[in-house]
Amino acid sequence: MAHDAVPPYIPNPAFLLDIDGTLLDIEGHPDDVRIGRAELELVSGLHRATGGALALVSGRPLAGIDVLFHPLKLPIAGQHGAERRDARGRRHRHRFPVETLHQAAAPVRKFVARNEGLVFEDKGASVALHYRLAPHLEAAARSIIEDAARSAGGALEVQVGKMVYELKPAGVDKGSAIGEFMREEPFAGRTPVFLGDDVTDEFGFQVVNRLGGHSVKIGQGETAARWRLAGPVAAKAWLGAWMGEFGRAKVTKIA
Repeated sequence: MAHDAVPPYIPNPAFLLDIDGTLLDIEGHPDDVRIGRAELELVSGLHRATGGALALVSGRPLAGIDVLFHPLKLPIAGQHGAERRDARGRRHRHRFPVETLHQAAAPVRKFVARNEGLVFEDKGASVALHYRLAPHLEAAARSIIEDAARSAGGALEVQVGKMVYELKPAGVDKGSAIGEFMREEPFAGRTPVFLGDDVTDEFGFQVVNRLGGHSVKIGQGETAARWRLAGPVAAKAWLGAWMGEFGRAKVTKIA
């Protein structure tokens, strides 16, 4: 059963926020995404209001997130948890087989070079094959990525996203990154509130549900999240309403 409501505003939240498709609209190329002053002020305001208990949890690399959100220096989990900066500014990076990734990704890179519209993104600890501009190549893109993962002998795995397939280290995801944040100050002891829009965010929703927090799906699609917002505009409105800055946004509770 679903009903029209908003998640109750809890007194001691920790905000964990995806970026693309959640705070910002998805563009054809990751480098085309831009952030406005309103989004910067919203994120900065939430960070201050929670005493620093706000983290960005994204598939983007940490360095790229810093550029996008300049001049803010926030706690961040990048590359689906493969790298992380905690609230004290300390960097954490899961060990991964660098040479294995490079070898496995080489055929993917060549495949992208041969096909117009595909975008190859080397994030450092993972690589992504974007086919948003060439949707007719989805099946071929998935096949080449799956072949690359198999060639790594279990060290790498495929991560499916919106119009993208990624090759990343096995055993790390957004859920594990959220769990790490929630064991640290100033997140520890707070109620996690995680907003995400993609298949990659389902790992985070599951962890947040186990912790008794608010899992909020942005957009349509099957999900483990308990709440839903229509899109980035609604997500930002609800986050702003938490601080009393914007009107309340309509949210549907997921049975």
